[in-house]
Amino acid sequence: MAIKIILTVLFFGIMIGVGLYSRKSAKSVDGFVLGGRSVGGWLTAFAYGTSYFSAVVFVGYAGQFGWKYGLASTWIGVGNAVIGSLLAWLILARRTRLMTQHIQSRTMPDFFGTRYSSQGLRVAASIIAFVFLIPYTAGVYMGISKLFEMGFGIPYEYCAMIMAVLTAVYVILGGYKATAINDFIQGIIMLFGITTVIAVVLNGQGGFTEAVHKMALQVPTEFDLASDKAGLFANFQAGDFASCWGPNALSLLGVVVLTSLGTWGLPQMVGKFYSISDEGAIRRGTIISTIFAFIVAGGCYFLGGFGRLFGEPAIIGGKKYAYDSIVPSMLESLPDALIALVVLLVLSASMSTLASLVLTSSSTMTLDLIYRDKHATEEEAPEGNIDDTVAEKIERRKVIIMRVLIVFFIVISLMIALNPPQFIAQLMGISWGALAGAFLAPFLLGLYWKGVTKASVWACFIWGVGLTLVNMLMGNALMNPIDCGAVAMVGGFVVVPLVSLVTPKLNEKKITHIFKCYEK
Repeated sequence: MAIKIILTVLFFGIMIGVGLYSRKSAKSVDGFVLGGRSVGGWLTAFAYGTSYFSAVVFVGYAGQFGWKYGLASTWIGVGNAVIGSLLAWLILARRTRLMTQHIQSRTMPDFFGTRYSSQGLRVAASIIAFVFLIPYTAGVYMGISKLFEMGFGIPYEYCAMIMAVLTAVYVILGGYKATAINDFIQGIIMLFGITTVIAVVLNGQGGFTEAVHKMALQVPTEFDLASDKAGLFANFQAGDFASCWGPNALSLLGVVVLTSLGTWGLPQMVGKFYSISDEGAIRRGTIISTIFAFIVAGGCYFLGGFGRLFGEPAIIGGKKYAYDSIVPSMLESLPDALIALVVLLVLSASMSTLASLVLTSSSTMTLDLIYRDKHATEEEAPEGNIDDTVAEKIERRKVIIMRVLIVFFIVISLMIALNPPQFIAQLMGISWGALAGAFLAPFLLGLYWKGVTKASVWACFIWGVGLTLVNMLMGNALMNPIDCGAVAMVGGFVVVPLVSLVTPKLNEKKITHIFKCYEK
């Protein structure tokens, strides 16, 4: 226990120290939100990776999908690395950086408002982002608190509150620069932690070959079969849990799509490309981010794939497995020093994601809904003459409001985490499905195609949010939240082109000016 406490206190001390160190760069809006658009490839790559993978992946997804698909769940991690990291950087990074700098966009809602000449889209996107980032944040709290409870014996509620306070402190102090530096430190811990834990856990099962052999002998339990409404195990064959594609390859593909393609439309992920410094940093970031994802995501799902060797999880309410308890149960027998390492691993993954989420939500609400530039100009300088003093005053006020909203956002998500309505994986499915279903297609196509119309963006917002809400209100009767999220994302690429073909085009002169950024 002494080792755990010392390492954890040291970790928290470093995080807050970085926040204090980064205060000078967080005085302006660009500094607080984007780190002055001067963040290098290494920091951006680690910021992208650590924001991507949190306790939601390590505890929620690795446990649930490892149980359902066995070792084939490793494909989810591979998909995260290839689609969610490599292709995301290759397809989005350069164009996002160039266009957002050209149109002076600082958030994803700001991009929609400026790119499509619509204040209504800006406001709608900011509300969608704020509302649907909350369940994802609650899921992160749940995951980290369950590991903390296992490692320290501290009640779940206290763990969640401690995480909330500490994350708020260093984000409020240092803004994006503090999160980027901390993400780098946390990423190093994650890389070392996941490789060490996998080696020790497999060694406890007699080594890799013996563990795979044991998985080949596993079959669905009676409870699995009784609750298998989706037909996951309908055609189960002996050895499926140790096979390449698992018991249901099509269902596995839905999870890969949600967790990999979804990052392309999440404000907190795409925002990393706004702040990267130059073309060379993009090239370095692409390689580093992909390697990081292969090790961390691939390792998490690979580890979760052996979950059936550690006993059957508890049953909640006679209807569902407590999937979120699977990974903690795999780690309970580890030596104290390794449990301390696991706690730091999940702390690192989760606090980086929390920091990214709260910074994204607060900046979005401040810049795109509460305190848009037009409003600030009219209030502070009705004659239209803004001198340096007034401009500085406006900047300071925006940063203060963002800091206040960080606290507000953390409190709301914490309240949900203390009384969660779903498992971690389902919370993430609802959040990612609505956000990426609404934003992914109009954002990506808007970077490449001049023909996207304002009406098509509205249609995609309605499609992504509407499908997610209808399915949720029907008790997931249409499909489970994860499949629903995947359908929402892919469907957007049908909605946007079809509606764009039959609705009025945007001003050609303005669109030509926007796309000139790629001629540099």
